[in-house]
Amino acid sequence: MKHLLLLAAAATALAIAVPSDAKDDKADQRAASAALARGEILPIARVLTIATERVPGDVLKVKLERETFGFKYEVKILTGGGRVREVEVDARTGRILKIEDD
Repeated sequence: MKHLLLLAAAATALAIAVPSDAKDDKADQRAASAALARGEILPIARVLTIATERVPGDVLKVKLERETFGFKYEVKILTGGGRVREVEVDARTGRILKIEDD
């Protein structure tokens, strides 16, 4: 199940909308796609590995957001204990920014 979720998330990585005005969504999507193509942000498969190594469980949702420092991924994970945790990962470096209950 976990691998199926990882594959599904990886397949839709470039379709993830960056929250903002509807007008800016397409521009943010293009910027994210270009950054991925240039190697400036990590592929989603790598980010999911980083997040689930730190918080084991099943990935429920992945979101890419633009911040002042660049992009970050938000990964929601259902743990074995039934908690939903959100792991924020710097999209460029893979550094964990925050882990919190959702």
